Amino acid sequence: MYSADRFPTLGSLDPRVPWDQRLARVLIRPFAGTGLTPNHVTTVFLLVGLAGGWFFAQGGDAVHWGATLFVLSTFIDHMDGELARMTKQSSRFGAVYDQVAGGIVHVLLFCAMGAGLMGGAYGAWTLPMGLLAGLAVAAIFAVRFEIEWRRSSGEIKQLNFAGFEIEDVMYLVAPITWLGGLLPFLVVASIGAPLFLIYQIWVLRRQITRGDVTAH
Repeated sequence: MYSADRFPTLGSLDPRVPWDQRLARVLIRPFAGTGLTPNHVTTVFLLVGLAGGWFFAQGGDAVHWGATLFVLSTFIDHMDGELARMTKQSSRFGAVYDQVAGGIVHVLLFCAMGAGLMGGAYGAWTLPMGLLAGLAVAAIFAVRFEIEWRRSSGEIKQLNFAGFEIEDVMYLVAPITWLGGLLPFLVVASIGAPLFLIYQIWVLRRQITRGDVTAH
């Protein structure tokens, strides 16, 4: 997440502002002042993500709907933060709620993938693979959340290239699913996500040791 102080005009062409965050700000702006709260948006994100997981668990052609809903939920997840900054409704509870909802959606996503793929080449192994990938992804977001709240600036430095962040890789779930690559994706995720988690923990420990982050 980025603070409004650092990026006063998130709709600008500042390359440090991710493209999906810019679009989210434009789309959520009309709802500012309507009584819609960031926590309402987080709840919508959670429900859409849960629906996507249900479709993934069905397997077959239903996974295409699952992928569509998951990507939609991923995008909606940016809207609550933008609304919070616009309406000055940022809160510790809202941040924690958003983090917990994200963890639930991602764990469910990969577990549902595994359940839907159990009839394939890897059989029942896809379920623990999905659980491993889901828990690792959720833990990655939790570690990044910890960095964000420990930094004296209240922000997290994320890898950003031409308006894209490393977490934007989750958007690839849709095209990969539509092209029939869901099983290879799950295999790669079950290996890559735990490895990236280890890297993130190392980054956090290094920042704490070097004094780049401080507890509030």
